[in-house]
Amino acid sequence: MSAAAESPITPAWMEQVFQQTKNWGRWGADDQRGALNLMTPETRRAAAALVRDGATVSCARDLAVEPSAENPRPAQHHMLVAGDVAAESSARTGMGGTGDYVGVAFHGFATSHIDALCHIVVEGRLFNGWDASEVRSTGAAKDSIEVARDGIVGRGVLLDVPRLRGVPWLEPGEAIGPDELSRAEAAAGLRVGPGDVLLVSTGRDARRVEHGPWDAQTGGLAGLSPRCIPWLDERGVAVLGCDGVSDPLPASSIEGWPLPIHQCCLVGMGVHLLDNLALAELASACAERNRWEFFFVVAPLRIPGGTGSPVNPIAIF
Repeated sequence: MSAAAESPITPAWMEQVFQQTKNWGRWGADDQRGALNLMTPETRRAAAALVRDGATVSCARDLAVEPSAENPRPAQHHMLVAGDVAAESSARTGMGGTGDYVGVAFHGFATSHIDALCHIVVEGRLFNGWDASEVRSTGAAKDSIEVARDGIVGRGVLLDVPRLRGVPWLEPGEAIGPDELSRAEAAAGLRVGPGDVLLVSTGRDARRVEHGPWDAQTGGLAGLSPRCIPWLDERGVAVLGCDGVSDPLPASSIEGWPLPIHQCCLVGMGVHLLDNLALAELASACAERNRWEFFFVVAPLRIPGGTGSPVNPIAIF
């Protein structure tokens, strides 16, 4: 075990890890893509070769339009033209049409979304050292989600920690250590590598089915221990996703580091985060095939200046 692994997690330890794993300047002084640079035409071609039976699995939750304990700001879905009006129109002109409106504040604990690198600020800075003032009232001038406008395409890997532990789910607040990530890799017969999209299941979907939704802010979510940050850096993870928000909740008590995974991944390493994914169906598909890697596609909305985007990631087997 390394000295870093044995050391207590203090503000000084977090600062050391942040500095050691920081990718500022790695891809140039003007870079805004961060670890997406690890996804290359070569890694995409290799990932495409994983497609065998052509089955597809969505990793997004249904858009949450009803208020609940985990969804105090539900998405808005309103009909602009419904079927009755369309039927009248079709009777008059031979054709009618329906339409609706959708609006969503996607950050939080209910909507499947991707965090742009500008979403989190550490000591007044964004990824690659950009000043936080680059995120303006009109949107982000640096590190916005527009860097992923051509899509995120590569190898996806699912590490199913409840399956590893032999439990249906992890309890809120539980932290996953780097040793468990390594054991989940071994159980899956693979190794997470540069340019991969790493998805970590905590069993949140199964717990919600059993107990109903809960307030993640106060009731907690399982996630990754800060000790996983060097592991993620060593593996070269390009994007990290979770059925929670990757950080355990309630927020960390480490002074200055309430969300260590968010702070180190987004600001230091330049690793985009996928939050609130639906991973139960994906876990079943992987177990059925005894295969925990797949072709993975994420297509964020093209939102100039956006701090993230709702997403519907697709795993292709």
